[in-house]
Amino acid sequence: MLVERVLFNGSIYTGAHTPRVSALAISGGRIVATGSDEAMLALAGALTQRDNLNGRYVLPGLTDAHLHFEWLSRALQAVDLYEVPSRAEAVRRIAARADQTPPEGWITGRGWAQDLWADGAFPTAADLDGVTGAKPAYFSAKSGHAAWVNSAALRRCGITAGTPDPEGGHIVRDAAGQPTGLLLETAMTLVAQHIPAPTPEHLADMMAQAQSLMLAAGLTGFHDYDDPSCLKALQVLRERGQLKLRVVKQINQRWLEHALETGIRWCFGDDWLRFGGLKLFADGALGPRTALMVEPYEGEPDNYGMVVVSKEEMLPLVSRASAAGLPSTIHAIGDKAVRHVLDVYATVRQEEAARGIAPAQRRHRLEHVQLIHPDDTRRLAELQVIASMQPIHATSDMERATKYWGERCRLGYNARLQIDQGVTVAFGSDAPVEPFEPLLGIHAAVARRRRDGAPGVEGWYPELRLTMTEALAGFTTGAAYAAGMEDRLGQLRPGYLADLIVVDRDLLQVLPDAIPGTQILATMTGGEWRYGDMPGA
Repeated sequence: MLVERVLFNGSIYTGAHTPRVSALAISGGRIVATGSDEAMLALAGALTQRDNLNGRYVLPGLTDAHLHFEWLSRALQAVDLYEVPSRAEAVRRIAARADQTPPEGWITGRGWAQDLWADGAFPTAADLDGVTGAKPAYFSAKSGHAAWVNSAALRRCGITAGTPDPEGGHIVRDAAGQPTGLLLETAMTLVAQHIPAPTPEHLADMMAQAQSLMLAAGLTGFHDYDDPSCLKALQVLRERGQLKLRVVKQINQRWLEHALETGIRWCFGDDWLRFGGLKLFADGALGPRTALMVEPYEGEPDNYGMVVVSKEEMLPLVSRASAAGLPSTIHAIGDKAVRHVLDVYATVRQEEAARGIAPAQRRHRLEHVQLIHPDDTRRLAELQVIASMQPIHATSDMERATKYWGERCRLGYNARLQIDQGVTVAFGSDAPVEPFEPLLGIHAAVARRRRDGAPGVEGWYPELRLTMTEALAGFTTGAAYAAGMEDRLGQLRPGYLADLIVVDRDLLQVLPDAIPGTQILATMTGGEWRYGDMPGA
């Protein structure tokens, strides 16, 4: 056996039946053996690279099962409004960028959340016009389900009092019927489609920068939910030999017909870049209070949220995709949206059974599952639907969730419920809605509190806390199963891809509050060091 690299003198958590070993051997980008230092070094030849871990801790590489790579890569170049504490601070940052923007350019940014501001009110174009002038400006909310634009952008895009709401969206208007500068859900596209897009080559440059940060955070792969422009740039990155993360690319609704015409099926591609399933939106989000609810929002008796794609529209789309070899992956945050998606999946599962298609052949996913109704708690398990969740949403949203959902939050952000029923759970971040750092997601899952200690030592609904092994599984084996790669990804065992991270402490032994401070010392994908202080990294 030709062994290209041996890692030894470490504490390696394999995630497999033999959970700890001290060494492993790699060849051809895969792990060929695991075991003791003596046994692995005995496999080494004259040309074998020997990497002494010096007692460090190794984990399987972490996969973010839900993020927006193009949006993230572009956001890193835009005005950062994430967690800004006031409208005034947001406007100050926007003003600074406006001064640097040429007259014909757009001012863009992302991350604002009105719930963090003293008055809790949504922003308007009037807040922007004094600092942006005639330069059009567009700023997406932290949730990604609302946009704040200035009057110049409204004029540029022809949005007036007479512009109708698009299906699945809403142009917020004042008492006189004039647009305020706030766009919800699909209404965002009325402006976003006019913002000049970068070329695939320029976007690939942005992605290379984002990829470096993600490797430094311990990520070795991700599942993407952006448009085909993201796929184009990913292919440019691959052609350049710069793609170092493993990517599953989902197919948004608008491009389903193209996918069906070309015959693309789930998992088409290779271990670096492959297709996932059909992506749909059932509803909005909690931040702008557009998540679709069975009962109204607390204090808003007439607000039940918004339908983005109705159950009646979803069913034929999911059915056609399944018949063509594609599972679906559907955004649902409110409890009524979750119910609608499960109703659709129940019908499609019957169709699949009639064709002799097993659930494992159509790995349907429910994205976010932020709130589930008591009547629906067992349905993901019954239908064998993957729960794709983002633990960090719980700690980020806990105040607004409590405010708008009240006691219903006991069934909110509840991976514990799904795991206890045997549901496969895949974890992610929804970046750039939240930071893409998986250790922050792991901390949120096991502690149910923020880094600053809020809401207290027990955490928010402490009975929903996960164990460290459960949290790690969400970012490793769960994500691998959702990608159709569970036979070669998510564990460190012979035959599996050599994707791993080196950390400065034993995450399976530390107290939860030590997790966010963990240092990623090195990251490997495909048997090569891509980040860190190991040889060749």
